[in-house]
Amino acid sequence: MIDPVDTAKEIRPGEELDLQKLSAYLKDNMPGYAQPLEVLQFPGGHSNLTYLLKIGGHEFVLRRPPFGKKIKSAHDMGREYHILSKLIHAYPHVPRPRLYCEDEAVIGAPFYIMERIKGTILRAKPPAGVDLSPQVMKTLSENFIDNLAAIHAVDIHTVGLEDFGKPEGYVARQINGWTGRYRSAQTDELPQIDEVISWLADHMPAEQGASLIHNDYKYDNLVLDPADPTQIIGVLDWEMATIGDPLMDLGTALSYWVNADDPEMLRANAFGLTTLPGSLTRSQLAERYSQTSGRELPDLLFYYIYGLFKLAVIAQQIYARFHAGDSQDKRFARFIDLVRLMGQVAAGAVALEKIE
Repeated sequence: MIDPVDTAKEIRPGEELDLQKLSAYLKDNMPGYAQPLEVLQFPGGHSNLTYLLKIGGHEFVLRRPPFGKKIKSAHDMGREYHILSKLIHAYPHVPRPRLYCEDEAVIGAPFYIMERIKGTILRAKPPAGVDLSPQVMKTLSENFIDNLAAIHAVDIHTVGLEDFGKPEGYVARQINGWTGRYRSAQTDELPQIDEVISWLADHMPAEQGASLIHNDYKYDNLVLDPADPTQIIGVLDWEMATIGDPLMDLGTALSYWVNADDPEMLRANAFGLTTLPGSLTRSQLAERYSQTSGRELPDLLFYYIYGLFKLAVIAQQIYARFHAGDSQDKRFARFIDLVRLMGQVAAGAVALEKIE
């Protein structure tokens, strides 16, 4: 029988951890720690690195920043640990944090450890042995967007996260911030990205309130029930979470979502299994979100373009690390093509004035 649970693999060259120092630290700081310590690496993700720790018959997950250039706001381990520590009391689908270490002498960077949520994760290729029939994908995509609305509905005051971000001026700050990050990491001249930057600066809508937002919400950051892949049992990678405009979060989620009838180049570079039969389209997701959350979406195009631009910047930052020799991960060599593609898609959406 095929096991649908997401599995870790051998650690990629250049991303190994000092097991002797790590084991010594855990022995002194993690209650119940027992040797031997076995460490593997989860293959997904392009930003923070994620490792599986097998300790005395139990499984935990370690998160650390990438090797090389550090982008402070995106790789703050203490910040991610803090939000999980608060959110675990109000939202059922987050892993329980266990330990935070800011001493870089242990593994070369701050890190935190959390309990593992074992389940299925949908990556670029369908996992073997998992039913992804049209009805399953329809229900899953509905649950996907309903769960995003549920995250936005978390009472930030009850969980003590009201000071976790600066919601006033959030939209303008994001446009200016991501533009600055792009310029800092830029390696190539891409005119369409420049056009998108200008368009976003000229079309910023009014603020739409403040809520907890994930900021990287997509299929491969969800853990699904192996027995029923329509059910979400975990949401991972809270590294960019903050308090801000929930519609900016929706725009990011929509930018990851590729439709079955999108241009071939976009489908070939899809971030997840969103083109499978039965899946909702971007417009259907937006409509369902509006109904579930009670929020109107008059500026939906802006939020979608913003999401595409943010993806372009993230890809540019990752490519810049590879370009500078700070990462040996060969996956990153083609990320400049993704930057170019996101610029083309965003420019096309602006020209058509719609998200489809």
